[in-house]
Amino acid sequence: MTSGFAVLLRGVNVGGGRKVPSADLRAIAQDAGFAGARTLLASGNLVVAPGTSGATGPDDVTHLVRTGLADRLGLDVDVLTLTGADLAAAIAANPFDEAAREDPSHLLLTFHPHPPAPDRVEAFDPARYGITHMAWSGPVSYTWFQGGVGPSKLTPAVLLRALGVWGTARNWNTVTRLAALVDDVG
Repeated sequence: MTSGFAVLLRGVNVGGGRKVPSADLRAIAQDAGFAGARTLLASGNLVVAPGTSGATGPDDVTHLVRTGLADRLGLDVDVLTLTGADLAAAIAANPFDEAAREDPSHLLLTFHPHPPAPDRVEAFDPARYGITHMAWSGPVSYTWFQGGVGPSKLTPAVLLRALGVWGTARNWNTVTRLAALVDDVG
């Protein structure tokens, strides 16, 4: 049995940006043949099982969701699909146990479609942006925003320029909830 998938949309439903209502996201998944479509929060998080979609892996899921977003809403959105194993590995690799326990809403995991080049990661200095706790594990960065995310100068645009690869961030609470939902649907 193929397990479920967590589908993360980048840059939707934040600020005044692109809107993807949860009902539309679930409908896109259902129209594509996915089973058990569930959304988490209103920030572009979808959990699905393959159902009759024909999807056999994350790339298939990403393609079907991106196509559905374009067809239904006219939006070109970056989409990243993770397996339950991907989420479990990201959770297990967390280097900031204290933040996960004491400050989970300010511990952000940024998922990238592939790891940034090692020389770019090495050259990036998070201290320039007031960040003292940042680490990497493959395509995932872990950033503990101790003073809160809002006042930080470390933005997605800064990371994209520095690393050359986009990413989409979720806080620790959301990541652990997504992992539980993926286990449930799969």
